[in-house]
Amino acid sequence: MTTATVVGAPAPVELPDPHALVRAFAANPAFRAAEWSELSTPDVPFRRPVRPDDLSWLDYSVPMPEADCLKLSALLGHRMLRNVHDLDQLMVPAGDSAAAAAEHPFFYNESNRLNAVLAGPVLERHLFTFLEARRPESAGITAAGLKQRVLAEYDRRTAEPGRAFKAALSTKGRRESATFTMIQYSAFAPAAWAAVGRNAVGEHGAVPGALRTSLLKPYLDRAELSAQYADLLDLAGMTTTPGGYWQLNLGSSLARGNHLHTLAAKRENAFAFLGAYLHLLVDEAATAARFAEVFEDGLGTRPAYFDKLPVLSRAGIGDLTDTIFGAVAAYGDAAAEQAAAGFADAASLAEIWDGDLADQLEWADDIPACKDLAERLHAHIEAEKIEIDLDTFVESHEETSTTHVHDDHRLVVIEAGQMHFWNNITHRIDLATGDKVFIPLSRLHGSTVLSGECTYHQPIIPEEMYQRFK
Repeated sequence: MTTATVVGAPAPVELPDPHALVRAFAANPAFRAAEWSELSTPDVPFRRPVRPDDLSWLDYSVPMPEADCLKLSALLGHRMLRNVHDLDQLMVPAGDSAAAAAEHPFFYNESNRLNAVLAGPVLERHLFTFLEARRPESAGITAAGLKQRVLAEYDRRTAEPGRAFKAALSTKGRRESATFTMIQYSAFAPAAWAAVGRNAVGEHGAVPGALRTSLLKPYLDRAELSAQYADLLDLAGMTTTPGGYWQLNLGSSLARGNHLHTLAAKRENAFAFLGAYLHLLVDEAATAARFAEVFEDGLGTRPAYFDKLPVLSRAGIGDLTDTIFGAVAAYGDAAAEQAAAGFADAASLAEIWDGDLADQLEWADDIPACKDLAERLHAHIEAEKIEIDLDTFVESHEETSTTHVHDDHRLVVIEAGQMHFWNNITHRIDLATGDKVFIPLSRLHGSTVLSGECTYHQPIIPEEMYQRFK
């Protein structure tokens, strides 16, 4: 038995065989491994490949350490958790999509909802527990003290929004980088505001009026920009379908939306949700102009969406903080303490996302260098006759590897055959007999076999060897 701790609950909840609950949820046909034609599913919100076979050796019954927050269990865990939350969202695809109609009953059904209820707390515990150790001390913090933290973060972030934007503006393939960045924005921003919407609506009198307005008006302001948001995605040839670019969503992007959804769904964590909501507004104020710059640079048009987005000024965020915590003043410092935790956790996830996206953009932009590094590493291993762990795969025509990350550095060495290797929706990388490419740990990628059969090897490269040759 494993305990799932719930903040504010009178007693922990006991869950029998937590990992089995996750595997049962992942077994849904909507989450089966991807086929060759499913790199994107722009008309089908219900098709969410998870790589369920990998759950045979992963373990979701325990919290993951921070060192694993960009590894495979995090990626697959956040894919599953987003599916848990999206089951509470109404999704009705526009147009006549036979594929959407076929997948709809797999996604929306009583069995899937029940499995989601059981798996959700297990996934949340596994994915978010590590954040506790990253939080600054908040015991005894007041609403005024929290406001100071919020404004200090506003000052820090507006001065330096993040490394990912610099990376996107420095790559050789600007259109590719802008498109991938667009995919990440679409993976977390709409989900975050959907989470706000969960708590923005309800019965009159359920929450103080000032708090309701503080959630509902910003939510509606952004909902009114739906046409501009569609135009934004259209710059990259994308649609607004939730999950339409599922396989190219970084785990860290999914994590940001999942965090707000988790706090919004657990009403016992209402004040932590309010803290994360304040961070959402700070982050939006700090990054809106930078996103616009990246998309204009890479896609050739400045999107109207970010110019119309009603981001708050420093004074506006301070006033909103006062309004929110004035509305819940009866709860005293306990409200501010919990909000400080939610704010800190959201800030941590944004920081992790920034580094993850920057690393992914830089790696994807220089595949020739990764091929050269792979040649040098492979030659060294062969010349020195170094015994090294490796995995070997023999796959048939159109067999597809759902996008994933590795928990270690690897080479891909094609012994015989051809495949497409991909890490974006913009292009494919051709690999054939004798080709080699280096894949750093935690870099998102997938592949599809082009020949009748393809045999390839994945030698695992120790960190020390990688550092010598990089």
